[in-house]
This record gives sequence, C-alpha cells and structure tokens, in this order.
Amino acid sequence: MEHDAVAAARIRPTKEQVEDELLALDGVVGVDIGEKISDGRPTGELSIVVYVEAKKAPSRVPKGQQVPAEVAGVPTDVQELVIELQGGPGLYAGDPLSDTSKHTTIRGGISIGPARHQNAGTGGALVRDTTTGALALLTNYHVACVDTSWTAGEDVLQPGRFDSGDPATDRVGTLTRGVISEQVDGAVVRLDPDEAWADEVVDIGAVNGSTAAVVGMAVQKRGRTTEHTHGEVVSVDATVTLDYGDGVGMRTLRHQVSIRPAAGGPRFSDRGDSGSVVMNGGRQVVGLLFAGARDGSLTFANPVASVLSELEVTLNPPRVVLPPPLRSRITVLCPTRTEPWCPGARTRPYVTCPPVLRTRPFVDCPPVRLTRIPDCLPPDSRLCPPPVSRVCGGWQNPYEQGWDGGGDAGPDDASWWAGYHAALDQVAQELDELEQDGPPA
Repeated sequence: MEHDAVAAARIRPTKEQVEDELLALDGVVGVDIGEKISDGRPTGELSIVVYVEAKKAPSRVPKGQQVPAEVAGVPTDVQELVIELQGGPGLYAGDPLSDTSKHTTIRGGISIGPARHQNAGTGGALVRDTTTGALALLTNYHVACVDTSWTAGEDVLQPGRFDSGDPATDRVGTLTRGVISEQVDGAVVRLDPDEAWADEVVDIGAVNGSTAAVVGMAVQKRGRTTEHTHGEVVSVDATVTLDYGDGVGMRTLRHQVSIRPAAGGPRFSDRGDSGSVVMNGGRQVVGLLFAGARDGSLTFANPVASVLSELEVTLNPPRVVLPPPLRSRITVLCPTRTEPWCPGARTRPYVTCPPVLRTRPFVDCPPVRLTRIPDCLPPDSRLCPPPVSRVCGGWQNPYEQGWDGGGDAGPDDASWWAGYHAALDQVAQELDELEQDGPPA
C-alpha cells in the first residue's frame, strides 16, 4: 500500500508514547509505523509494528510480556526481524562484488577502517568540519571508533585492515570525533593533506547536498560490500535497539529511516556497508546507513540533518584554493646616493627601486623612476631619514645605511622635517598612481 503520511502522522504520537514500554518486553528490538501483515499478506492498514528477534505463539509468551493487540485504538503488528550493525568483525566477505581495493582518490563508497582494529566499513561522503575547516570523510561510530577506548588522532586506513589495509602504507586520515546519540551513529575522519579527493560517491556521481527522506522516496547507496544498490524509503519513524558491545552496550536510536530493497533486488545492504550515505535520485544525501536486517529485508539509516548537526560537518566541501604568494615592497624608495647635497634649489636625483618587490600581486616595481625630494633649507645640508621612518625600509638608525652625519638640519628643525615628510607623501602618491596605471611599457 502507499504509506499515507497523514495517517502516519496521526499514529506517531501514540507510537512514541508507548514505544519504550514495548521495547522493554522480552525479545523486542524495534518499533515502527508500517503496514499490518496478517497470515503473510498485507492488509492495507497502518499499524504500530513491533519487531521481535523470534516470533512465538501467544500461548508461549509469559503474561505481562505480550504485545497488546492495539494501543489507544491503533492496531499493532508483531514481525520477526533480527537487526544488526553492518560493520565490524565477521564481515560478509564472500560476495565477488565486494570492493576491498585501494583507491588513489578518496571518494564516498569505499572501504575504510581504524588501524587498531581488524575490521572495515564504508567511508560515506566527503564533508567539511565546521569547527576546524578540515576536509573529512563521514562514516559510523562503530566503523571508525568501534568501542569506548578510541581517541582523537588515531590512524584510519583505506582499505580497512579486514580488507588487507596496511597501517604502514595505507593511512589516509585520522579520527576526529565520534557520536552515538538517540539519532546518530557517526564519526568524522580528517583526511591527510596529501590525499587526492573528489566530492562524489563511486558509481553514483557528485554529491548534490542533502534533503529529508520521505516515505516512498526511491534511494540508492554505494557501499564496500554490496556496492551500488537501490531501494525505497518505507518509514521515517523506526526506533531500533542494538548491542554495540565493547563497553558501549545496548543503544536505542529513534526517528530512523527504514529502507527496503527495490523490486527485484535481493538486498539494499549487508555487513561492511555501514557508513554509506543513502541518496535520492538527485544525488542528495538523505541518511547515513548503520544497520540492517540479517535477512536483507530492511536497512536502517540516521536522518541526514541530525548527522550533519551532531557531527558538526557540512556536505559539498569547497576546494580551498590558496592565493598566489604576494610580493612585498618598501613603501618609499631609497636614494641612489648616500650623500645627496642640495644646492638650495629643488633637485630631481634618480632613485632606484629596492630589490624587495611589492605586496600587491602582479605589480612589479619599475626599475628606475624619477621622484622629487624636498628643498633643503640650509644650502649644504644632507638628507637623512628620521630616526624612525618609512624611508629605505624604516631604518632605525640612518648611519647604519651609510649616512655619515654632518649638516645643520636635524630632527629639531621643524620646517625642514615638514618639507621632508611632504615629499615622502608625494612619493607615495606617485607610487600609488603608478600601480593603478600599471607598470611602464
């Protein structure tokens, strides 16, 4: 049947109100909203679906542990389903389609795993860390962190060690952060700066942002094990409880996306596909795959909005293009002579551009330019820069550059320095005009 969004919205409050009570019953591993099945046939009626690992006859279920036939007028449906994480040791490895290869360009949909564990999962998509700005690869907590002993900075390999990844040669990044919450099983792996990368998923193409999953949406994914598969979103209300082991223990994730294989497809995912991103036909990410039914009938994914928010990352990382190195220059040019004498009249001695180039890109300092220097008040005074000046790179002591003292003018001669600074301003203005006009032909 077509999943009626309006009917599901009416059932949702009741389902969320009783799901913890249902999960507390023996053998219950999930609660969802879906079509009721009776005697193996769909009834066309929406119900609160209760997943159990092994379905038993009502007579064999202890009193007080039975799932009620209905809750607040909403029918229930008990369905048998073994739900498991789809990463970690014991991976499905017999399928000849499994991609365990080394990729020279990092993309989504390829095998990864931590250097300290003999496992492998999938790196889903390239992201940008909003905290540090670093380029990173998105995957699951149980793929990259595995247990509670992980620390930031641990090496991550491509392919994972289960797929013959070598810690000595196959490191592609380091673990940055991991999250297990009520909606997200995620981790972020910062890529090493020398890794080549492409913002795309193998066999699918360029990532085109994200959007919310909706019931009936056709979706696809590319994972390490089953590679490129297609499916359909059947619910966005799944609540599942899984054993993460290794100190993490039992965790319940809510508001998860459930996906069934496309018609004619054997399964949407399998072990080793954890960490794959689930995408719609427009290549928008709708979820992060983390678990599935052992029989392949359903796959579960975290909603993408929660993943991006809780892991503090964004999709479609822009390439960071470094600007060309800027050139530098000394603002005011130095005189060509260390002892310029003024005959009492205005002169135009030649000055040369210092060897250091300018800070403004692509504007070369002309080799020789003519500039003005101030009238020297005493006819035979020497031009000397002030103790702290822009002249010749801001000499602190003019005598270090060959100025040898003498003359009557000095720092106490206010008129002399006023003329001198006026000339410096004129030099700076001429340089600015030159740069606006471009270098001389």
